[in-house]
Amino acid sequence: MGMPKISAVHGKREPEVKQQAVLDAALDIFAESGVFGASMPAIAKRAKVGTGTIYRYFPSKEALVNAVYLREKLMLRQILEAVQAHLAPKVAFDGIWKRLVDYVRRRPQGFRFLEMQDHLPYLDADSRALEAEILPGVAGFFAGLQHEGVVRRDLRPDVLLALIWGAFVNLFKAERGGYLRLTDSDIAAARDATWGMCLRGEQP
Repeated sequence: MGMPKISAVHGKREPEVKQQAVLDAALDIFAESGVFGASMPAIAKRAKVGTGTIYRYFPSKEALVNAVYLREKLMLRQILEAVQAHLAPKVAFDGIWKRLVDYVRRRPQGFRFLEMQDHLPYLDADSRALEAEILPGVAGFFAGLQHEGVVRRDLRPDVLLALIWGAFVNLFKAERGGYLRLTDSDIAAARDATWGMCLRGEQP
């Protein structure tokens, strides 16, 4: 019985390399065309594999899109779970902002895919469970800051977090759409303005 083929890419077995190639190709096409506009033959062509190869790893397009979703969401969860609450609040906020910017720069298609308008029609139970796990920890960080009187208390922590996330997402969407070109100074100023939004407002 022959030994499994080992790819030159990080010593991975050939099937693992092909599976990653399929996931990468699917991510690109989902981000560019939307999930419903993507076809399995197009993904296979981008991955440089046969269409039948995809079905060895993923029995359906729904299974494939959930695998892509889980991979990208797990990366995002690692970033958001890295809140260093022991640091000064602004320093902790700046750290999360930087890690999010690094993710956007490193994985622009992943960010674009995650921010597509509506994933709900095809998300399975595992994907929905992961989605539900991600935000409570970060909202808890802001709840702690509210308790300490650091940030505004006229908004629930999850609403405050939604405003922060919306500001971040739309900043980079505008850049992707060609409406602006962000410099490091722009990104830092936007970060500070967003933090300032957290501080303003009545403190009942």
